[in-house]
Parts: sequence; structure tokens; C-alpha cells
Amino acid sequence: MTSNEKNEMLVEKEVTYTLYKDGKFYIVENVPARVDLETGEQYFSPKTVENLHQIILGQKKPVRTIRTPVFNFA
Repeated sequence: MTSNEKNEMLVEKEVTYTLYKDGKFYIVENVPARVDLETGEQYFSPKTVENLHQIILGQKKPVRTIRTPVFNFA
């Protein structure tokens, strides 16, 4: 598959980005990404990654907070 064919399978979408860091989950909604239609893999521009780091590491005030249960598979 050529890189041109690969690019045709990518679409611009807004996605939800999640990160687990230092015992906490962080969720960022409406993040611009290029998404592979076949695999669902998400690709972010360098500027988007920089903004994500600023949001999460900068401890920006969240728009809302959710509680979620955690289960042990064993």
C-alpha cells in the first residue's frame, strides 16, 4: 500500500483522548485527530499533542468530573 492510499483511509474527526497518569485518568473531549477508517488508530498533530500536554499537565480546570468504578479481572 502506498502512502497515498494510506492517506485516503484517514479522516479528520474529533475524538476523546484518555490518559492514565499518576493513578488518575484524564479525559479530553473533542480533540482533532486523523483516524484510520480500517483500524481506528488515531493520529494527532504535534500542535494537538502540545495542547493536550498543557491541558493535562497544566492542571487546567476540568469542565466536569466523573466517577467510575474499577474492577479486578482476576
